Amino acid sequence: MTSDSPPPRRTYSYLGPAGTFTEAALAQVPEARDQQWRSVRNVGEALDDVLEGRSDAAMIAIENSVDGGVSVAQDALATIPGLRIVGEYLVAVDFVLVARPGTRLEDVSLIAAHPVAYAQCLRWLTTALPGHAHIPAASNVASAVGLLDGSSDADAAIAPPGILDHYELEPLARSIGDNPDAVTRFVLVSRTVTPPPPTGADKTSLIVELPEDHPGALLELLEQFATRGINLSLLASRPIGDALGRYRFVIDADGHVEDERMADALLGLRRFSPRVVFLGSYPRADRAVIRYPERYSDDVFVEARDWLRGLISGEPEA
Repeated sequence: MTSDSPPPRRTYSYLGPAGTFTEAALAQVPEARDQQWRSVRNVGEALDDVLEGRSDAAMIAIENSVDGGVSVAQDALATIPGLRIVGEYLVAVDFVLVARPGTRLEDVSLIAAHPVAYAQCLRWLTTALPGHAHIPAASNVASAVGLLDGSSDADAAIAPPGILDHYELEPLARSIGDNPDAVTRFVLVSRTVTPPPPTGADKTSLIVELPEDHPGALLELLEQFATRGINLSLLASRPIGDALGRYRFVIDADGHVEDERMADALLGLRRFSPRVVFLGSYPRADRAVIRYPERYSDDVFVEARDWLRGLISGEPEA
């Protein structure tokens, strides 16, 4: 390759086909523009692409403001080594009702929709189409594609707005979601890399297992953050699967691993827990700068550490 040759194109995996919310999240990644996008069928396939080198990174949904955590993604990140979150992106969750060209809203009696999408539009459907019936679909896009390829008997489908950019469908109604503030959080996952430098508006994701089930165990875990002034924006439990009552905790903490207070908290977690999975430190999607009391500033942690070293080395106190 000569010095004038363009760099090789990068490949990004996303839950497809075209028109999904995941594609909309990937469109927010500046470095992914004009690169190769690889459509996959599920989260496992997307992460396998990364681990096996077919893709440089994968975009996956991890949390929804209405339905909570995406358990399949959280469990995969907890159990598959060699992955690292390098960015997060937010996509407003909105839906359209689409049909074959020429269809009118009053002609609709059978609607195809993914069960989660259907549940998020039920209030609108009950008002606008009280006599309708529902056919479950495998995905938000599959519900609409089935209208065109003949695989669905439905009269209309609930789908993401992006579907209209890729398929010749008739929009019968827009913004039919019951919650106008619904948002899905996506993360970009790569193979293990050095975290990007801190920006002051960062998030650190972890998965932590409790050492044993005893009164106050969860409190002891949370104290590792509280005593260092670290706010948690996500705390979700997932069963480990080896016995009843055994859980791991999915944690998003405000701050970066290079922050003194976060580094100190991770050391505390490592001493406390039999297994701590560091998923990454990366810029927050909202770019909101983290504010904290002065007693938790990096300088305070550095001074305390230097003070202890002085005691151990026998330096006279000032």
